[in-house]
Order: sequence, then structure tokens, then C-alpha cells
Amino acid sequence: MKKTTNKPAFIPTMYCYLFGHDFEVTKKVTYHVKEYTCKHCKKQLTTNSNGNLIELTPKFKEINSILERIHNSRTQRSKVKLATSSIY
Repeated sequence: MKKTTNKPAFIPTMYCYLFGHDFEVTKKVTYHVKEYTCKHCKKQLTTNSNGNLIELTPKFKEINSILERIHNSRTQRSKVKLATSSIY
């Protein structure tokens, strides 16, 4: 049996080494926090509290999911508040 590893393929990794990563936004957590994935080697990054890109670790995945939940609940609440205040 062959062992399967989670290592990225050699060619995409070499491409990123030579030409740099080609990141695309994969998830918008809030207006300012986003998650990015390289199209070639699948490396994942996110923005930290200072706005810098850092590697997306399990800790930051959990932080982003909590942050997204809070952001979504606040935007929903503000939409309801706006709708009720426009009636009067």
C-alpha cells in the first residue's frame, strides 16, 4: 500500500517559489478580515488584528469563525433596527 501525505505537489510549490503565490479571497469573515488561498499550492492565509497577512492556523480558523458569527449577528440586528426605525 502507498502512503498518502498531505504535502503539496512539487510543481505548484516550485511555481510559487519562482513566481510567488497567487492568492484569491476564499472567505470574507468581516469587512476587513478575509481568508486567502493560493491557487497553485493551496497555502492559506488570513489577516490579523494589524491587517497583516499571516498563516491560517487552527487557532485563527476558530477566531475567524467566532468573529464571523458576531459580525453576522450585528449586521442582522442593525438591518432590523433600520427597518423598524424607518417605519416611524
